[in-house]
Amino acid sequence: MDLNFTPEEEIFRNEVRTFLADRLPARLSDKVANGKHLAKADMQEWHAILNTRGWLANHWPVAYGGPGWSAVEKFIFEHECCLASAPRIVPFGVNMLGPVLIKFGNETQKRHWLPRILDGSDWWCQGYSETGAGSDLAAVSTTAQRGHDAQGEHYIVNGQKAWTTLGQHANMIFCLVRTNREAKKQEGISFLLIDMTTPGVEVRPVITLDGVHEVNEVFFTDVRVPAENLVGEEDKGWTCAKYLLTYERTNIAGVGLSVAALERLKRIAAQQMRNGRPLAEDPSFAARMARVEIDLENMKTTNLRMIAAVVGGGVPGAESSMLKIRGTQIRQEISSLNRRAMGPYARPFITEALEDDYTGMPVGPEAAASAAALYFNNRKLSIFGGSNEIQKNIISKMILGL
Repeated sequence: MDLNFTPEEEIFRNEVRTFLADRLPARLSDKVANGKHLAKADMQEWHAILNTRGWLANHWPVAYGGPGWSAVEKFIFEHECCLASAPRIVPFGVNMLGPVLIKFGNETQKRHWLPRILDGSDWWCQGYSETGAGSDLAAVSTTAQRGHDAQGEHYIVNGQKAWTTLGQHANMIFCLVRTNREAKKQEGISFLLIDMTTPGVEVRPVITLDGVHEVNEVFFTDVRVPAENLVGEEDKGWTCAKYLLTYERTNIAGVGLSVAALERLKRIAAQQMRNGRPLAEDPSFAARMARVEIDLENMKTTNLRMIAAVVGGGVPGAESSMLKIRGTQIRQEISSLNRRAMGPYARPFITEALEDDYTGMPVGPEAAASAAALYFNNRKLSIFGGSNEIQKNIISKMILGL
């Protein structure tokens, strides 16, 4: 197994680097590098730049607007974007719903929704988790009752979704809803597309530990949804849900994000002083940095091995769960070290300092402003996308047969 990039893949990497150098606005990369908040307009700007180049939906088939990349080329692109401090692509429309529509949607749905995902006409969010259905996703209780009136076939939706990321910006939400209460949990679920401007939809903000409005609660009260917004078969939405989750977890290890964060940590450790010497020379801190770098290199190799297996026709199994666990642990350790490197300057947490219009006096080095925010926000990494505890169960079943 050769884990080195081919000459053609190296040429592609240089093409990506040139594109990022020419087209990634410095204003956006500076915000990402310094942990500042991205506005909706910032995310839309990068979305449009990638779409113009034809690189936005990089895992879609060419027939639907994708570039036709291999798994290796996709890895290279995402890795280089992280190193260049490019904004992450908002995943809900492009990375999650798009593949589901391509696989399970009818031709009318594909013709209508896929172009609108690409050109940014619709901003999507994900209606999966509920207060009683997180790790046990099949326990969703939001209901959709089918009916018929003068306006045609429709569903009436009632219930609540939780932790809806960036739902405050969205005009559309894809939801798992229960359409059959008598069937087994997984067999009574359907996959619906819901317009968030419909009467009865209410979005309430949830302020997270880092003081940011990133997630929301979404309530549905007698929300009327046209029956043509059903994706796949009624009561068979669990098939769509599982397929979508494979895409949600594709890059959940975040190798590129960790590599970029570690490089930033090394620069900070070389500049911060402790007992008259750079923090990077402190034995305890240096040992922790070395440990996380070793773990990261091991994870990177494992990720490349999995990609090589996929290219060879294999299907990733427990490796995905392993990468998810180690990836989140590594990112959490790097953010912990970054916060520790700031020392007392990480304690004053000024949320406003992460906004563009902040004019107050900085507290300590520039990196101090986001150190606590990144640390707190990264606590969630081991939970979403399937908690690490669930991933360990998957590994024990698939490898150990427990």
